[in-house]
Amino acid sequence: MAAKLNRQPPNHDKAMYRPLPGLTACCLLLGQLLTGCGAPAPDAQTGTAGPGPEFGEYWYQGKAEITSYALEQSRYGQVRSGHAVLIFVTEDFSEAKHVKVDAPSEADVKVLKLNFVKHFATGIYPYSMMSSVFTPVRAAEHPHTLKVTATSQEWCGHTFTQINLVPDGYRAQLYSYFETEGDKTVDLDRTLLEDEIWTRIRLAPGSLPTGSVRIIPGALDQRLTHADWRVERAVASRTSTPEGDAVYTLRYEDRDRVLSIRYNPAFPHDITGWQEQADSISVVARASRQASTMLDYWNRNSLADSVFRNTLGLH
Repeated sequence: MAAKLNRQPPNHDKAMYRPLPGLTACCLLLGQLLTGCGAPAPDAQTGTAGPGPEFGEYWYQGKAEITSYALEQSRYGQVRSGHAVLIFVTEDFSEAKHVKVDAPSEADVKVLKLNFVKHFATGIYPYSMMSSVFTPVRAAEHPHTLKVTATSQEWCGHTFTQINLVPDGYRAQLYSYFETEGDKTVDLDRTLLEDEIWTRIRLAPGSLPTGSVRIIPGALDQRLTHADWRVERAVASRTSTPEGDAVYTLRYEDRDRVLSIRYNPAFPHDITGWQEQADSISVVARASRQASTMLDYWNRNSLADSVFRNTLGLH
């Protein structure tokens, strides 16, 4: 049976955008019988379905939510067309080892994982970027995201970043082919991560702070700007669009960067698009939702399954 797709009208995502200047439950076991990627198991901590019945019915059905977006990404002073994909799935995660566990137990933490993928080309050569965010489902017991990783590949080379929650805060490790960056480790305070805003919107958007916040910028933004890793200040706000979407916005205080994420205020709080600005006018990136499906994609690896890429608009 083909996956059910949720498509938006063509003009659904235009309201919040300014014109561009000059023109932005993988790897879980299925009943502990499968290896590699598989379906999410029930919550090993309590045997319940998470924060509420609707959460379990949606997130613990043995599938991942896959959503494709039309992407406009500014790079080297020009706007590039590409696509982005957000893949959300729950899995059992080892708090001690910071990896997905093969055999879930009561000692493990149920997390909502986001794999955030960006693809765009700059002239002859392409960029392939991806971040992974591991945020505990039960914030009352585990209030901090446990891990973030990010990779960036293009024809000049590739980089890898990993951020882990440690007893004294967060530890960021960067491995890069750039001489000025090299291989380095940076210790940061335990505070809000820009990368976890995406997962916390899906878990409980009302819990996100507003007003002045201390924040660690996003890993993919750090890759594109090559900014030093540090805790920054931003002003967070929550507004709404005429179409009824909620918008969570971060305005960084020490540099020209604004991130606005648009989402459904009703469960399951699906993300309908986003926009990044370098100042009050210039748009660095923006994305509009194309299609979405719930799918056990790790079981869809035959040639015949390529039809799902077509239905998601991933050609």
